[in-house]
Amino acid sequence: MTFIRSIVFNLLYFGWTAALMLSLWTLMPFSRRTFRKGIRLWSVGSDWLLGNVIGTRIEIRGRERVPDKPVIFAAKHQSAWDTMAFLKLNAGNAYVMKMELLRIPLWGWYMRKADHAVIDREGGISALRALTDQVGRIIGDGRSVVIFPEGTRVPPGETGRYFPGIAALAARIDTEVVPVAVNSGVFWGRRQFVKRPGTIVLEFLEPMPKGLERRPFMEELERRIETASRRLEEEASRAGTR
Repeated sequence: MTFIRSIVFNLLYFGWTAALMLSLWTLMPFSRRTFRKGIRLWSVGSDWLLGNVIGTRIEIRGRERVPDKPVIFAAKHQSAWDTMAFLKLNAGNAYVMKMELLRIPLWGWYMRKADHAVIDREGGISALRALTDQVGRIIGDGRSVVIFPEGTRVPPGETGRYFPGIAALAARIDTEVVPVAVNSGVFWGRRQFVKRPGTIVLEFLEPMPKGLERRPFMEELERRIETASRRLEEEASRAGTR
């Protein structure tokens, strides 16, 4: 039954994504704020399909730990779901994304219109400076920014390399860095056709201490995110989802 439900989900999900991609151009003449609300529908519709087709519900924990101001979310990245989740939470949230994504037809135009932060991963120090300027401007506009410190999706139970760019952003931009743990890969794995029922949990952790040097900052960030993510994965395992 899970396999059949996954067939139905994938057909509807990709159909929904394609329909939205082909429709969003009608919002291009409107304000960025209005356009972002249109993109948010991608996450809303996808979560609806997860709940009603697969039987996967979404739980958000630790909202009380997020300061009432724009912040930098440093999130674990296990699934395609993570790339949509923060848009549903707030249509104004911006993601840090690799420059290659801007070359995708239509999608690249939409990402520029929505005003996300873009990094050239081959650009070295100059690329990091450009990213810092972009993130600082977005924070200054009253919007939070989401960055995946590992840079790519990493399966549950594994830890990727944490890139130090997040430490540079924390040192140069006057705002809080909020670590975020997830167990999304348990239910919607990387390049996995089958989606599993259960509860995807996204948990906001305590903001990082101010004034840490780069190495202690990175070690503490990784410790917090990985420890909490393993806990959420084990919780899913006890519930019989793996």
